[in-house]
Amino acid sequence: MRPGQQIPIQHEQEARPLKRRHSASYYVHRARDSLTTRVSKIICGIFLTLLFIGGVAAFIAWLSLRPHRPRIHIRDFSIPGLDQPTGFDNAEIIFNITARNSNQAIGYYYDSVEALVYYRSQVIGSAPLVDSFYQEPKNTTILYKVLSGATLNMTSDLWTEFTKDRAVGTVVFRVDITGLVRFKVSTWDSKRHRMHTNCDVGVSPDGSILASYKNKRCPVYFT
Repeated sequence: MRPGQQIPIQHEQEARPLKRRHSASYYVHRARDSLTTRVSKIICGIFLTLLFIGGVAAFIAWLSLRPHRPRIHIRDFSIPGLDQPTGFDNAEIIFNITARNSNQAIGYYYDSVEALVYYRSQVIGSAPLVDSFYQEPKNTTILYKVLSGATLNMTSDLWTEFTKDRAVGTVVFRVDITGLVRFKVSTWDSKRHRMHTNCDVGVSPDGSILASYKNKRCPVYFT
C-alpha cells in the first residue's frame, strides 16, 4: 500500500427484505380449513361416541327383553285299560302338559291352542285345550285334557296294534300342540305367530307313562 493511500471501507450490504411465499389470504384460508377440520373431527367423535353408547344400551335392552320360547313339558300321559284285550270300547287318553313362560318382562297371549295325539303317524285323538289366555312372565300354566268318545279315533284294529307294541314293552305316541301366540312387551303386542311343539311319549304295558318320558321337554318352533 502506498503512503497516503486510503484504505477503502467496505460497507455492509443492506439486508434485503424477506419475500413472503404466500399471500395473507392463503394463511387465513389455511387457518379456516384447519379449524373446520378440527370441528369436524370433534363432531364425528361425539357422534361415534353416542352411537357406541346407544348400541351398548340397545344390546343390553335386547338381552333383557329378547323373547324366550315357551317351555313345554310332558308331565303325565296315560291310556288306562291298555292291558285289556278289548279296551278300545271305553278307551281314553289322559295327559298333563305344562307351558312355562321364562321371560323376565315378556308375556304371552295364547289363542286357539289345540292338542293332537298320533300313533304311527296316524291321528288317534284331537281336541282344543283352551280358547285363549294370557300368561304372565315367569309363570307356568297347566294344560290338562282327557280324550275319549268322539275326540278319539279308536278301532279294534288299532287297539290290536297297541297290544302288539305292548307285548314288546313300550307303546310310543306323539303329542302335538299347536296354537297362535303373541308376545307382549309393556303396551306393545306383536303379531300372531303359529307355535308348534311335538313330543314323543312312551307308555308301559299297563298304559302309564314310562319314567324316561316323564317331565320331558318338548321342542318348540314358530312359523
